[in-house]
Amino acid sequence: MKTRVNLGADSYDIIIERGSINKFADLVNIKGKVLIVTDSGVPKKYSDCLASQFDESFVYTVPEGEQSKSLNRFGEIQSFLLEKGFTRKDSVIACGGGVPGDLAGFVSACFMRGIDLYNFPTTVLSQVDSSIGGKTAVDLDGIKNIVGAFHQPKAVIIDPDVLSSLPTRQISNGLAEAVKMSLTSDSELFEIFETKDILQNIDEILFRAIEIKRKVVERDVKESGLRMILNFGHTIGHGIESEEGLHGLYHGECVALGMIPMCSESVRSRLVPVLKKLNLPTEISIDTEKVISAVIHDKKMRDSTVNAVLVNNIGSYEIRKMTVNEIAQKLPLVVKE
Repeated sequence: MKTRVNLGADSYDIIIERGSINKFADLVNIKGKVLIVTDSGVPKKYSDCLASQFDESFVYTVPEGEQSKSLNRFGEIQSFLLEKGFTRKDSVIACGGGVPGDLAGFVSACFMRGIDLYNFPTTVLSQVDSSIGGKTAVDLDGIKNIVGAFHQPKAVIIDPDVLSSLPTRQISNGLAEAVKMSLTSDSELFEIFETKDILQNIDEILFRAIEIKRKVVERDVKESGLRMILNFGHTIGHGIESEEGLHGLYHGECVALGMIPMCSESVRSRLVPVLKKLNLPTEISIDTEKVISAVIHDKKMRDSTVNAVLVNNIGSYEIRKMTVNEIAQKLPLVVKE
């Protein structure tokens, strides 16, 4: 399967093909040196396979985890590119989930004011969401993705076969983003989650979710309007994820929690069983004040309000300005102090 993100000079293909890791170089047009950025949680055989397909390639492996999305790590990779003599004719490949993707993307956006980026996402979350759309970033002072740039990849190559190396929890973590997209944009996709075997339908789920992301990105490249729907569940979800001292929850799990308060009661009655089917959390014990503090510091907050995405009917959405107090009033639906 193949689809194309049409952005004029920044257009690129998304190729979804089993076994594509073994012919990555044949699917893209890369010349010059290649730096493959990955992390210690990604099977080494993936980056080795990619590296073996190019004449002059290097693999830079960062420690697994959000802590690697830092300005220090960003600077280290920039120095590595300089040391190895990279120029504007060379390329970066992100191999892994959201952390290598965001970090490699920001590195490629800034080195010599921008060099080519290619994405090879290896998690469900990165395949359906973070590898597409050009959003790159690192974290700063505990605030997620606060320093970054828009930098579109030259191609995204997706191999569903690599998902076999993931634990079930990581697959569910990524599928939370696909559920999010179905709620705002595709009622038939939501029904797949409700009524069908999810793993047996994973290819269709990936493709339908990617199509939603593609169409949104094409219409709103820099998140000034429509692209806000991709933040459904993230206003509260990021607040939960940023809460100081919180450990053990993945991004998609936080988004799952963040979606519940932003739905109507009728949608919530259908959403909660789907989240439970995916073994995603539906409530959490956490300090409400710290969640609200993180929401206030979110980069999307403007003049004490945020453009929040709400779902009153599956397959459609509403964007509404909400105050911090209005968001706080919704927290008891998932937060149990």
